[in-house]
Amino acid sequence: MDTVLLLVAAFAFICEYLNASLGMGYGTTLAPLLLLLGFQPLQVVPAVLLGQLASGFFGGFAHHKLGNIHLDFRRDEEICRRLRFLGYIPKSHDSKVIFVLAICGIVGALTAVFFTLNIPTVLLEVYIGAMVTAIGIFILIKGRKTHKFSWKRLVLIGLISSFNKGASGGGYGPLVTGGQILSGSSARSAVGATAVSETFVCVVAFIAYLAFKGDIFWKLAVATTVGSVAAAPLSAFTVKKISSENLKIAIGVATILLGSSILAKIVV
Repeated sequence: MDTVLLLVAAFAFICEYLNASLGMGYGTTLAPLLLLLGFQPLQVVPAVLLGQLASGFFGGFAHHKLGNIHLDFRRDEEICRRLRFLGYIPKSHDSKVIFVLAICGIVGALTAVFFTLNIPTVLLEVYIGAMVTAIGIFILIKGRKTHKFSWKRLVLIGLISSFNKGASGGGYGPLVTGGQILSGSSARSAVGATAVSETFVCVVAFIAYLAFKGDIFWKLAVATTVGSVAAAPLSAFTVKKISSENLKIAIGVATILLGSSILAKIVV
């Protein structure tokens, strides 16, 4: 078992490095690998959630320290004075993006619960696969074009991606990362903000597992967490060093591959 857990930590390291460098692919890649190693789905899901939760926290800090994103969650007094009905808005732009994505995550996930009760899983997978693939194609086609930042587009992307996450457990990272780029965010900022915002989704989901399941396989969860956290600083450094244009192309290609793999799995 110890050898298997070391292998799990190594897989988690690789998956998190790719995920935190491109803003996608952690759960989509790691979960099937753990299932192939013989673990049960109810052991795998909370372990993946905890690994992503921890890596998102440390990865967000690393992205902030290296300048990929700027986090300042102090209250923006100026905006709150102008918009009196808002009790709290964080100060920096990246923190505002994360805050909006977190709020959308709650709304989208709750909405998904009501809709998925009567929707066949295969239709959800086709929808997610097609949308993720389309986002990747748009990024590559319009990669050199600078988009004016749009809060409306960001809110729409946040709601759709969190709906995907709540409905099927996947489709969050590639859609949020690619959607932020199409909404006007830089590639570096999109990757960093996705890492932090997805942490909030994982916190809620992991707490739910603790509350309703209880018997989490902690050895597996620790293995995924150690491997994931170890990769977080390295991936943030990679994002810092790679050119923004190349990063955008890599995100576009990775998004298309992930979307296509979802569609291919349905056909097969």
